[in-house]
Order: sequence, then C-alpha cells, then structure tokens
Amino acid sequence: MDIAIVGGGIIGICAAAYLAEAGRDVTIFDRTGICEETSSGNAAAFAFSDVLPLAHKGMIRQLPKWLADPLGPLSIPPAYLPKLLPWLIRFWRAGASEKYEASLAAQAGMMKLAEAEWMGLLDRSGTRRMLREDGSLEVYESEAEFKASLPGWAARKRFDIGFSHVEGDALAALQPGLSPRFVKGTFVPGWKTVADPKLLGKAVWAYAETKGARFEKARIDHVDASQHGATLTLADGTTRQARHLIVAAGAWSHLLAKDLGDRIPLETERGYNTTLPKSAFDVKRMLIFSGHGFVITPLETGLRVGGAVELGGIERPSNYARSKALLRKAQNFLPGLDPSGGREWMGFRPSLPDSLPVIGRARPAGNIVYAFGHGHLGLTQAAATARLIRELILRQNPTLDLSAFSPNRFR
Repeated sequence: MDIAIVGGGIIGICAAAYLAEAGRDVTIFDRTGICEETSSGNAAAFAFSDVLPLAHKGMIRQLPKWLADPLGPLSIPPAYLPKLLPWLIRFWRAGASEKYEASLAAQAGMMKLAEAEWMGLLDRSGTRRMLREDGSLEVYESEAEFKASLPGWAARKRFDIGFSHVEGDALAALQPGLSPRFVKGTFVPGWKTVADPKLLGKAVWAYAETKGARFEKARIDHVDASQHGATLTLADGTTRQARHLIVAAGAWSHLLAKDLGDRIPLETERGYNTTLPKSAFDVKRMLIFSGHGFVITPLETGLRVGGAVELGGIERPSNYARSKALLRKAQNFLPGLDPSGGREWMGFRPSLPDSLPVIGRARPAGNIVYAFGHGHLGLTQAAATARLIRELILRQNPTLDLSAFSPNRFR
C-alpha cells in the first residue's frame, strides 16, 4: 500500500480525505468502522475559541472539590490512581506560568488553521449544510465564578476571539427557560457546532471515497518500522505492508507508538453523555456549564447532555451513573427539561498533559507519522491536523511550527 491509516475516527477520516485529494492511495484500518467510536458521540462543537490548555482553565484549582464528588466533573477511580500519578504530575507541571504563553500561542495557531481548513473541507465535501453558527453561551452561578473566568477571556481577546458578557434580559433572551440561579453569561458568536458529528464524519468519508480512499475493517495489534515503510500486524495474524503509516487510533495510539519505541504519556478521559429526543427542551445554542464540567448541545438528531471527565483508562467498565448525574443537573439548570427517552453513551478522549496533540514523525522512521492526543478537540482540530499530516507525507514545509506538537517533547 501507499498510505495506511490506523483509526477511522474524525482525525483519520480527514487525513484520508486530504491525502486522497492529493492523488495518494489511502487505506484506513479500523476495528469497528468509520466514525463508529469516540468520534460518533462527542458534543459536536467546532470549539475554535477554546484556546486555553486544560491546566490553565482553573482545573487544578477545582481539583480537590471535584474529586470529593465521585459523580462530579472529574473522577479518578482509586484503584487507577497509582497508574495515573505520573500523568497527573506532568499535567500539574504543564500548568506552570512559564509554559503558559507557549502553550497558548501553539493552541491559538492551531485553532486559526483549524477554522480555515474546516470551512474549506466543508465546501469541497458538500457538507457545509451541516454547519451551525449559533454561537455558544457559557453561564455562571455567582459573581465570583464569573470574575474567575475573566483572565481566560482576556487571553482569548488577545487572539481576536469575539465574545460579550451578558446578564439579566440579555442572558434570558439567549436561552429562554434557563434557571435563575445563573446570574451572568458569556456569549461567543463565532462558536460553531455541527448537525451531528457521526453524520458529518461519515459524509466526509463518503467524499474521501470519491477520491479513491478505501476502508478495511480490521484491528491492528502491532506495527513495525520496515526498510521501506511499515508492517501492520492484524488481529488475525496476517500482515500488511505500507510505504507510509499514519497512527490516528485515538486513545489506543500510544500502544502502537510504544511498538515503535516512542513512549508518549497519553491518558484517557472517559466522557459520558445522554442524547435526548429533540423535543426534550428548546435549547437555542450550545450551553456550557463550566463550573460543572458539561455542556448541552442541540443536534439535528436530538439534545446531547454530556461532558465531565473520568480518568480511568480504556479497560474499566462504563459507569453510567455519571451520565445520569449530568442529566439530573441539566433538569435543575433547565426547569422543564424532559429527561425521558434518552440514549446513554461513553467515549474515550485521548489526552496529553499539556492539552496539545502529537503531530509529527515517529523516532525510528520518517515515513511513520503520529496524529493523536487531541483530547476534547478532536473534531475541532481534525481538518488542521489533516493539512499538517499531508504536508509531512508530501515532504512540504508545514503551515505551522510543529515543535509544540512534537512526539519528542515528553522525552
């Protein structure tokens, strides 16, 4: 094969589309299908204004309070804590003030590229009709919570991200029926969502297929660098040879990177949601409850209530008590919300301590490229990542300085 991509999520789909557009022969391998796992059930946001790394968003300050609630915004199963501790130490270090500007600039540059590339890909793939440009509304329960958010908004303003703070009638007009417990909000007009992330992913893949991209349903158990490219070992014991390999397997990517001698500290944020019928409540735009770590998104296919973080790896069974807890909060925040008829879901967000993805070449072989670790921003940054991956494969000068995204930055 010319190019093999491991992972049929939104990152792999977009990379396949970009490379197929360039006339390359591309095959995606995935164990379940195209856009069937984590990329299918996310919050559907193009979060181009979300430039603050997690370690700088007050998460460390909130950690003790959140961890005290097993169903709160952040949960760590006690038995998993020893394994997680090295990642938590890296996360704490990523929040150091001297690293703030570099992380912020890298993320802002990535977001600017992401918005431009997504708009172009939506047009080329005929999927612009799936885009919603209603903005987002982040809400606060107290004056103190609002004031704590202001440094983050000041940082966004430096990168020309538009927003306005609202209260009273202006807040009520942006979301009628919101509980009066929320005293202020911030409206971001440039925030975008999609009609449904699974439908968008499959539509972009259909476009990639028209350019010649192919799919093979298979689980990749092992990868090796070879003299002329890469060898992929499938679960059935057969192998495939490829001149170029792109590892875009989300939360499982670091396991394949380890095969190649690259140790990358990826952890899994297990996110939960419930998708209710569209009739559950008339939500006008994405609502962000940052103090509680979740969002509500109106989709073409329903009303999605989800978020929060459970740092528990990829092997523990799902704990749907977390999605039920989010739904109870949503009922309190939107009095009148009908919680019946929902569909629960859990997905794995592949997250790195500094909130930046890994985009770059594997250490043992220049024709093996990594594209993973986007955390909450996989959908948002997929088209930008695809552009950068295409440039690496074609040996072109990258649009962005990739040093901040280097696989070697953790060594």
